[in-house]
Amino acid sequence: MSYIDQIDKTRLPKHIAVIMDGNGRWAKQRNLDRTFGHKEGVSAVRRAIEGASRAEIPYLTLYTFSTENWKRPEEEVNALMALMIQAVANETPELVKNNIRVKVIGDIDRLPVATKEALDHCLQTTSVCTGTTVILALSYSSKWEITKALKDIVHDVGLGKLTDKEINEELIESHLSTKGIPNPDILVRTGGELRVSNFLLWQIAYSELYFTEELWPDFNEESLYRAIVDYQSRERRFGKTSEQISKKS
Repeated sequence: MSYIDQIDKTRLPKHIAVIMDGNGRWAKQRNLDRTFGHKEGVSAVRRAIEGASRAEIPYLTLYTFSTENWKRPEEEVNALMALMIQAVANETPELVKNNIRVKVIGDIDRLPVATKEALDHCLQTTSVCTGTTVILALSYSSKWEITKALKDIVHDVGLGKLTDKEINEELIESHLSTKGIPNPDILVRTGGELRVSNFLLWQIAYSELYFTEELWPDFNEESLYRAIVDYQSRERRFGKTSEQISKKS
């Protein structure tokens, strides 16, 4: 029986965030160049998106390329950018067909012009879609995002648009890249590593964490459904006691 049959449709996570780890190790295990791992990773992205759509998950955020990834060998970075252009171009018609909307968060100005153009086309083309929203975290890191938000707030204070007394959690959240998007209910990380790698640090303050040994190229729809089933087995208290949660429900 598929894990999707075990999912309680009345308690679906609104937002799943994924750290897609293990492409390089997947390739190394097969004595292949890391680029082959990234290519297989694109197939896993497709499966994850299709799985989220089928399970009717409103938001899926994929950690596609971090600001730290710019430090990788230039050859690998160039190959990743070329692969991204090809993948976005190839997948856009299928995304529209499946009613998938795409958004991007991150320091997009650092991306090559050709990459940005391919992304812009995808964003515009899928903007009319009303199904699952897929958020690509590109050239993204949480420290970059929070620093930028604070700079914007300080700028507004300097212009007299804000006072320090008006600065609160809601104001900070309104300056983050994820403004208008619910915080992740669950953060999934593949590849067996047990860390969050500078990803959505503010947003995952109360997210459930799900780690799997599965390398990203091996991740499929069943992998996603298994994570959802595990999430639904947990009690989310948000600082309250079990008794308080029980009374509320």
